[in-house]
Amino acid sequence: MREKILVTGEQMKSTFLSILHHHNFQGERAETCAHIFTQNSLDGVYTHGVNRFPRFIRQIRKGNVQTDNEPELVDSSGATERWNGRLGSGTNNALDSTHRAMELASSHGIGCVGLANTNHWMRGGYYGWEAAKSGFIFMGWANTIGNMPAWGAKNSRLGNNPLVMAVPYDSEAVVLDMAMSQFSYGTLEANQISGEKLPMIGGFDEDGNMTKDPEAIIKSERSMPIGYWKGAGLALLLDIFAAVISGGDAVFQITKRKEDYGMSQVFIAIDISRFSHFTSIGNIVKDVIKDLHDSIPISEADKIFYPGERVLQRRKENRENGIPVEGKVWEEILKLNITRQDEESGV
Repeated sequence: MREKILVTGEQMKSTFLSILHHHNFQGERAETCAHIFTQNSLDGVYTHGVNRFPRFIRQIRKGNVQTDNEPELVDSSGATERWNGRLGSGTNNALDSTHRAMELASSHGIGCVGLANTNHWMRGGYYGWEAAKSGFIFMGWANTIGNMPAWGAKNSRLGNNPLVMAVPYDSEAVVLDMAMSQFSYGTLEANQISGEKLPMIGGFDEDGNMTKDPEAIIKSERSMPIGYWKGAGLALLLDIFAAVISGGDAVFQITKRKEDYGMSQVFIAIDISRFSHFTSIGNIVKDVIKDLHDSIPISEADKIFYPGERVLQRRKENRENGIPVEGKVWEEILKLNITRQDEESGV
C-alpha cells in the first residue's frame, strides 16, 4: 500500500479549476468540468475522478479535447436527436446530452440523444444520478477504444463499453454503472498504482493465462468480459447501437486512432411522471429494495447493497473526512498547473 493524503472537496475543485484555466478552459463549462471530476472523487469513484484528471489534461494538450467546442445539433425527429460533440470536453457534452434527453422526455414521455464525435464522459454514473434525482428513469452507454477481446479471441476488437441505468429512489437513486469488462481500466490502473492484486480474475496476461495481476492485463490489453461470452456479446451490441443511433464512429474506427477519443454515446430518459401509476412507482421501488435487503448474506457481517448504496456512504465519509488520494497522483496533479509555455521557458 502506498501513502494516501486527504484532500477536501473544496480544495480539489479549486485545484482542478486552476489547472483547467491554465489550459485555456474557461467560464461556466470549466466550472462544470471541475465539479464533475470532484463529485466523482467525493463519491469514491477515484478511477474516473482524481486519478483520471492528469490524463484528461494530457488529452487537452494533445488537442484531442477541444475545450472551446460545444455540441451541435445534427438532426431531430420527434423524441430522438443526434448531436455532434465536436471533440469537446466529454464531461460537459455528456451532461448537456443528459439534460437534452430529459427535456425531450418532458415533451414526449421519452427522449433519446445520440452523441457522436465526443470524448470520455469519465464516470457514466454521474449522469444517471443527475437524471434520476430529477425524476427520470435513465439509460446511457458509450463505446471506447478496443481494449477487450471477443470471447475466444486473442486480440482486443471490443470496447469495454460502459452502461448506466438509473431510477429515482426516495430523494436519491438506484444507479448501476458498469463497464463490460470485469474491471474498468481505471480500476486496473488504480490497483497498479497501489501495488494490489485484483480481488478476482480480471483478464489475461500476454501468454493467455487468466490473471489477477492488473499490470499484466494492462500490458496484454486483454481484459475479461463480464459473464464471459455474454458480456462480450453485450459489448458488441452496445457499440453497434451507439454508432447507429449517433451516426458516429464504432470501436474499430476509434481503435485505428490509437487514442481513446472521438467516441459515440447514447442518452435515454423516461419521464415517469407521465405514467398513470406514477403515484405508486415510489412504493414499487421501495418494495423491491426492501426485498433485496432481506437477502440472507453469506457472511453474517456482510450487508446486501443495492447499486449506488455504497456511493451514498462514501460520499458522506469523504465530505466529513476528506477525499483519500494517492500521494503520487496528487503530486502529479499539482505539477499540471505549469503551462506549456512555463515548461518551455524552464519555469
